[in-house]
Amino acid sequence: MSSVGIGIVGLGGMGQLHARNVLEHGADVCAGADIVDSKRARFGEEFGARTYESYEGLLEDDAVDAVVVTTPNRFHEPIAVAALEAGLDVLVEKPLAHTLESARRIADAEAKSDGICMVGFHNRHAASTAMFDEYDDRGRFGELTHVEANYVRRRGVPGPGSWFTDPGLAGGGALLDIGVHAIDLALYTLGFPEVTEVSGITRTTFGTREEYADPDGFGDDWDAAAEPYDVDDSTSAFVRCADGSTISLEAAWATNREPCTDFVVRGTEAGASFEIGDNDLTILETGTGGCDHYADVDLSGDPSITGHLEQDKRFLEAVATGVEPQTNTIEEALTVQRVIDAIYRSSETGRAQQLADASDQEIQAQLD
Repeated sequence: MSSVGIGIVGLGGMGQLHARNVLEHGADVCAGADIVDSKRARFGEEFGARTYESYEGLLEDDAVDAVVVTTPNRFHEPIAVAALEAGLDVLVEKPLAHTLESARRIADAEAKSDGICMVGFHNRHAASTAMFDEYDDRGRFGELTHVEANYVRRRGVPGPGSWFTDPGLAGGGALLDIGVHAIDLALYTLGFPEVTEVSGITRTTFGTREEYADPDGFGDDWDAAAEPYDVDDSTSAFVRCADGSTISLEAAWATNREPCTDFVVRGTEAGASFEIGDNDLTILETGTGGCDHYADVDLSGDPSITGHLEQDKRFLEAVATGVEPQTNTIEEALTVQRVIDAIYRSSETGRAQQLADASDQEIQAQLD
């Protein structure tokens, strides 16, 4: 991978994390772009990379073979589309875009490009998921029937005034920020079956309160009166699939319950539980040997395996070899985006939503 040159657009914490992963895998961080002077200066000093104020300048750098996009959601589309039109490979952080329409345009651009686009759903590469995949491939769980997906913070609303709480920049709140991880992982676990119906409700309960208890100091400079926002801070949803499998979702930046990232998979022969992005997995079985009994098996994975590191390795391999990736594909990300869009529509209308959509079918035909 030493000949692969990576340019990173968005030089905050996520951009720096990807840059370190790129170096660990032996590729070259050759360029970075950000509108903030201090971020460019820090990034250039740490990684020895050329820096640009605009992504257009970075895309014109001949040393750049692929681009990692870690900007606010609204800017994913223009950067990813421009990179793909230039024939470059792209890794865009989750979600694919701030709206379904924007996500469709990125998918359309990839279908017409020589470049590939992967989407940053790193939790499917964590040790817990890798172990689950192995035992699922062996048939240990039988037919998978249901996933309970939780990504719940007791108090964890990003500070008002940040782009996370600006619907124009983020596109949504807790659902689009952290719920997207749980939805992707659930669909991935089930093998991305066809989704037929989605129902859900989103709530804005805490973000507009002048007195908001934030014991862990998750959000800086809390002032709801000065910086109101119109995004969701919790979501409950239910997803039906054509093969009969289902997903229940709880996602929240803030809610009056214990925090939870539990992920429970139910199968006809056995079940599994783990925390999203963790290294441990419990297989839940029963038996009749000797007497009827429960048989729970605890597995502890290699802690050096992290989702981000493994995901970036897969991306760099695709860039280096030119082989289409088999994971984190834009087709999968578009399905996730459609589910999120359906949850928001269901919440607005008070009715379950179907996912049949001619525009998506046209894009899928191009991708196929």
